Amino acid sequence: MSETQYLFPPSPVYSLPVRGIESRYPVKRIFCVGRNYHAHAVEMGRPVDKATAQPFYFTKAASTLVESGATVPYPTGTSNYHYEMELVVAIGAPGFRVTESDAQSLIYGYAAGLDMTRRDLQLVAREQGRPWDLGKDFELSAVCTEIVPIGDLGVLTTGAINLQVNGETRQTADLSQLIWSIPELIADLSKFYHLEPGDLIFTGTPEGVGAVKSGDRITGHVDKVGDIELTIGAAE
Repeated sequence: MSETQYLFPPSPVYSLPVRGIESRYPVKRIFCVGRNYHAHAVEMGRPVDKATAQPFYFTKAASTLVESGATVPYPTGTSNYHYEMELVVAIGAPGFRVTESDAQSLIYGYAAGLDMTRRDLQLVAREQGRPWDLGKDFELSAVCTEIVPIGDLGVLTTGAINLQVNGETRQTADLSQLIWSIPELIADLSKFYHLEPGDLIFTGTPEGVGAVKSGDRITGHVDKVGDIELTIGAAE
């Protein structure tokens, strides 16, 4: 049987390192949770009442992935380029319509992530009722550390999460402040998608988001998970 011939080389497999082993974690899809900390929802002008609201999501292509420690160019089309520090859940088993009590069985591990955002483009789209793709799903906008296998960590419910720009703290919170917990998010997302190994879930960002410029250095930390770093380079 002859090999399939393509017009041009297929897309590469995007992947992340895994702590303690040589094998890498291949990334399939990236789901992001919007407004999952009360204070951030307020600063974005969209308070959340969990009693009447449901989680909502947007996606980033796997090709937007960039490993922690990189330098990325200041993106085109924006003058308001924001950081958003997040805990990332890495899915390691398939699941569809799972219960909250079964959600842990889908978790392979965790990472620290940055959901980089062209905020001006996002807000224009939001006000016009349009998709957020230009503001969220763009090249080199999903920054992630190595994956830490779940091991004895279990479902993370507490732990500090923070971010600094050039050494100055801009975001600080605790995972206990998530509006929707990790099991709630996995159970809800699995109502709409067949979750699969390789799926990443960016679980939301605390208050304190803000703009960065060329030359800035972003550092962040999630307790029990790790540290992230990103340098903003010159515009292309």
